[in-house]
Amino acid sequence: MTRESLLNWAMIAALLLVPLAAWSLDEPFIITLATKAAILALAGVGLNIALGLGGLISLGHAAFFGIGGYAMGILAAHAQNYEPLFDWPFLFEGSNQMPLIWLVAVVFSALAALVIGALSLRTSGVYFIMITLAFGQMLYYFAISWSAYGGEDGLSIWVRNEFPGLNTLDPIQFFAIAYVILCLALVFAARLARSPFGLALAAARQNEDRVQAVGLTPFTLRLTAFVISGAITGLAGALFADLNRFVSPTMLSWHTSGEIMIFVILGGVGRLYGPVAGAALYIILEHLLGGISDYWQIFLGVLLLLIVLFARGGLIGALAGREKAHG
Repeated sequence: MTRESLLNWAMIAALLLVPLAAWSLDEPFIITLATKAAILALAGVGLNIALGLGGLISLGHAAFFGIGGYAMGILAAHAQNYEPLFDWPFLFEGSNQMPLIWLVAVVFSALAALVIGALSLRTSGVYFIMITLAFGQMLYYFAISWSAYGGEDGLSIWVRNEFPGLNTLDPIQFFAIAYVILCLALVFAARLARSPFGLALAAARQNEDRVQAVGLTPFTLRLTAFVISGAITGLAGALFADLNRFVSPTMLSWHTSGEIMIFVILGGVGRLYGPVAGAALYIILEHLLGGISDYWQIFLGVLLLLIVLFARGGLIGALAGREKAHG
């Protein structure tokens, strides 16, 4: 077992043990922080598939994060207010069931990623970055003007949605849901990276001409990765909105896209558990330094600068060395 594998296991174990310890000590706030870290790490896992495997620098992933959030908010709001979402071709009054909400969030996020990716991937480099940013901002301003669902004020959900057999209002049980989904996403990302598709995608990132020479289409590989990436990020958005019982246009903002990218960069671009390390560090800094100064992100910026300049593999790369492991 490599040093990076040991580090990965230690991180995922710590993410489980900290909220369990907080639960035994009756500290629900710490459990909520751990849940937030797990959900944001999930969003980072989604972006890392596009950025780490595919080399696609997207500043529009908040679009998928927000779509997932609004999927939760709209379905739950209609269910709680007993207002039909639509009555043709059949009556549908929304839903407060998490599995159905997740399915809707994943499907709509994937469809949005398919459309955005099909248009954006016709460009590359800075043009790709700017087009993904533009799409995200278009959806952000649309959400602001969408008065039916709160507009700029956002949309509140009074009761957290339900999961069969669990009490989702119990912080430790909701954490368990987020933690299991994160672990499943990490397993999926690891298998994807080792699969023929993942190897072809990595090859397309390194040398597009050679991939075309063996009969593969880099555009199709990248679009598929972008759709998968968007779907996972959308699922994270639905969980994040459920955690807060609130969804707002802020989830679609380019600031959110930047934060998700920061998680990946802090932990290590292309490192399987990089988003876990990055999201956990971000939450720790926000909690510890946020109580000291409203300008705590200055310290985050300095740390990010140091990592970019001196630890190109992120925190995991600095601690594990140059070796890479996907498990």
